[in-house]
Amino acid sequence: MTGPAAMNRLSHFTYRNLLIAIHDAAATTLAVLVSFYLRFSGDSLNDRLPLFLMILPPFVAVSVVVCFIFNLTTAKWRFVSLPDVFNIVRVATILTLILLALDYIFVAPNVHGSFFFGKMTIFLYWCLEICFLSALRFTYRYFRYMRTRNKAQTTDAAPALLVGLAADAEIVLRGFESGAIKEFRPVGILSSSPTDRGQLIRRTPVLGDLDDLEDVVNDFVRRGRPIRRVVMTPSAFVSEARLDSFLFQARRLGLTVSRVPSLEPGEAARLKPVAVEDLLLRPSHKIDYARLDALIRNKAVIVTGGGGSIGSEICDRVVTFGATRLLIIENSEPALYAVMERLTCASEAIVEGRVADIRDRARVQRLMQEFKPDIVFHAAALKHVPILERDWSEGVKTNIFGSINVADSAIAAGAEAMVMISTDKAVEPVSMLGLTKRFAEIYCQALDRELRVQSGGKVPMRLISVRFGNVLASNGSVVPKFKAQIEAGGPVTVTHPDMVRYFMTIREACDLVITAATHAMTPVRPDVSVYVLNMGQPVKIVELAERLIQLSGLQVNRDIDIVFIGMRPGERLNEILFTSQEPTIEIGIPGIMAAKPNHPPLDVVQKWIQVLKTATANDDRTVIKSVLVDAVPEFGGQHRPVSAAAQTGTLLPATAPVTGIHNCAVIDKVVIEGVPPNRC
Repeated sequence: MTGPAAMNRLSHFTYRNLLIAIHDAAATTLAVLVSFYLRFSGDSLNDRLPLFLMILPPFVAVSVVVCFIFNLTTAKWRFVSLPDVFNIVRVATILTLILLALDYIFVAPNVHGSFFFGKMTIFLYWCLEICFLSALRFTYRYFRYMRTRNKAQTTDAAPALLVGLAADAEIVLRGFESGAIKEFRPVGILSSSPTDRGQLIRRTPVLGDLDDLEDVVNDFVRRGRPIRRVVMTPSAFVSEARLDSFLFQARRLGLTVSRVPSLEPGEAARLKPVAVEDLLLRPSHKIDYARLDALIRNKAVIVTGGGGSIGSEICDRVVTFGATRLLIIENSEPALYAVMERLTCASEAIVEGRVADIRDRARVQRLMQEFKPDIVFHAAALKHVPILERDWSEGVKTNIFGSINVADSAIAAGAEAMVMISTDKAVEPVSMLGLTKRFAEIYCQALDRELRVQSGGKVPMRLISVRFGNVLASNGSVVPKFKAQIEAGGPVTVTHPDMVRYFMTIREACDLVITAATHAMTPVRPDVSVYVLNMGQPVKIVELAERLIQLSGLQVNRDIDIVFIGMRPGERLNEILFTSQEPTIEIGIPGIMAAKPNHPPLDVVQKWIQVLKTATANDDRTVIKSVLVDAVPEFGGQHRPVSAAAQTGTLLPATAPVTGIHNCAVIDKVVIEGVPPNRC
């Protein structure tokens, strides 16, 4: 134990810790007395007693210090477990060695002339010390455990089956025993692992497989102990092939289905309803949380758009991984208030919030200069495709100029990195959302390259972009929309029967975003600035709608109809992750790939920006699209060569016509606004 750690624990020393220290001193005293009495009871006891009483007080004082050093004094008895047993054994062993040294080196040759305690006495002491230090601790733990179980039986806590592997079930059972989870009373476990069958996990039997649900429930009904709840642990979602039928069975049997969303250290184990999106995904990527902790701990972090679904989750993860200060920049006051309320109640970090629009360059610069962030996560954006197809200028102002303001301000404030949240729609973009996000990527790539060149051997700031697809349950995503339509009685509206999309959970996407930042900020800075999250296989939207209807206990086209309404402007059937102009790079981190840089020089990008400023001020759609298409030659999947303007650094005049855009209504099955469909 280091000096600062000891001082920190001493500063939090409580009355309860004092009682524990007194107990440990009494246990040590009793262990020495009993071992001494058992060994020397009889005539020799009176002869040895005076010296023994001189040795005992300092030895007990030393034992109190040793117990404190090895955390026995500060460990809560309510949660005593195997690591505490190891600590008790270590304490007893160290005190035994001290007693041995005292007897063999100091007392025996100098005072008594022969061994005072002797080997047998010291061995007896070691055994008794372990017993006496452990006895009351485990008695108290058992008392709390039985009180929790008895309370669950006498109250309305629902008899429940745990579903998942034994390792997850054991953690949940610990939460129940400690009183952290109170909503159910476990009576059995269903596990998909054959090695778990017939075993007891913390006195709770593994009763069978997921397919045995109905038999197990009926057996408990016959015994007069009906099961009312099923609690699913994270490992229950690893294989989704059987979860549909399992959920149908549970609902048919009238069981409440809940889940434990996370078993990560430091997070409260709590029950939540099973959301249908939990059953729609492939297994999540395994996240190296130690890596994320190393990046974020003790850092000052800014999150723009921190009130949105992605931004608020990043804020939550940043606080979880140990940031000391967090500044949330959000232009929606209600969203900012909501995320601030949640974070300030559940974190030790200093959390601040500011109402600000990233379009306001002076405001963003001032906030960053005052806060001095180490890392900036830029999640603020306009993201709804149909809305941006109508309001091009607004998309440019927020997604391009807002990103420029954040990037420039982060550099001026001395940040180590800026991470921009991008989208798979920026790859061969066909919408204004994709075009503006790709342009923002290009600016960050060019600026990142320029900083690298100008660094002069110093470690440069990194500006990276991370692309991912649709996020389940995020604001405006398709799953909440479908669920609302199902609850309203239908119909469920799908744009096209062949449309597919990539999906991720909010938690997984945000953890992988931070992981990408850890790669970009390694001491040997890699020459990549665009990262793409591996989202597995894309999901067909119509099949997604069908599963959501079925998981709601309804039947497609009988209870709920599916109606195809046609593709909207700016949509395409398939999303892609990379273009042929961006060769992929494996970076050795599961779930993340990188793309080689593909961007024009920074001075060319800055000239485009100047023209865009004038065009957006005048809401000149022709010039806006002309500049964006010139900057993003792969627009529409056509892979047109970069124009002479980009190669020479010259620009189109403000009145120049749009070039390079096909006059066909459908380009690779992409709907272009304002052009009649299927006519060239």
